[in-house]
Amino acid sequence: MADVELRHLRTMAAIAEEGTFGRAAARLGYTQSSVSQQIAALERALGGAVFDRPGGPRPVRITPLGEVVLAHGHELLTRAAALTDAVERFRAGNGRIDIGTFQSVSNLILPAVIRRLRSEHPDCDIRLSEVEPEHPQLGDLDLLFHDGRIDGDVQHVKLLDEQYLLIARPGDFPDGPAPVKLLDDAPMVAWPPTYHQRWLERTLAGNGARPRIVFRTAGHDTILSMVRAGIGSAVLPWLALHSADAWSDDRLAIHPLRPSPARELYLHWPAGRTRSPLAARAVDIAVEAATELADAAVKPS
Repeated sequence: MADVELRHLRTMAAIAEEGTFGRAAARLGYTQSSVSQQIAALERALGGAVFDRPGGPRPVRITPLGEVVLAHGHELLTRAAALTDAVERFRAGNGRIDIGTFQSVSNLILPAVIRRLRSEHPDCDIRLSEVEPEHPQLGDLDLLFHDGRIDGDVQHVKLLDEQYLLIARPGDFPDGPAPVKLLDDAPMVAWPPTYHQRWLERTLAGNGARPRIVFRTAGHDTILSMVRAGIGSAVLPWLALHSADAWSDDRLAIHPLRPSPARELYLHWPAGRTRSPLAARAVDIAVEAATELADAAVKPS
């Protein structure tokens, strides 16, 4: 049975349907002698005849052994066709992709990636998961967004540098860049003490500012609402302000900080694993989306 090939089964099925070796050969694009050789090889592998050959113009008849082989052969041919289709779809960019992400990327860059992937490959299966920022691991993921490099056997591309900016009411701080030290003991609305918020507060403290946190909340919109209400200022990453459309709000003033806290956004993938066409395309789209975001950035005065 190890010598049975799919082409033998395909030829056998064609003969059973057409009735003669000659018509099967014409259908498959083979010579009649090639069809005869394939059936002979199949019968040697099986140890018995699969067709009775009456000779002359009369059609061949399938043997009981041939009926058993053909019944199972049809199933194998169906599965082989499905495998061929799956491989072709994989090469064309369809299939499944697993992406790890975090909130800032999920709000802006990732939606652009998903929209374009689904537009180009409507049948693709996209799976998303939020990754613990303190211990990011690729695992079985195809791609992982993270603000910084991760350890392990991975490759990466840098997407952009994201600055943190000061948001306050107009007039609360002088126009233009604000020295970080002005935030020392100043009332501030902030995120809960997540990984990213702890990093920000350590960075501010390293530059001489320990703001007085008067309210912590997990929502960017809520933080901006509290700033508008006058309870305190806030320091948020640029992507958060972009998604909240804070730039056009005349009730808010946005200032660069000096020195400026910033984080680097990267996209990672396993170094020792061949990327699928879908994953490779997702990387290209993410780079394009990040470049478009950076080019469209509104720079505070």
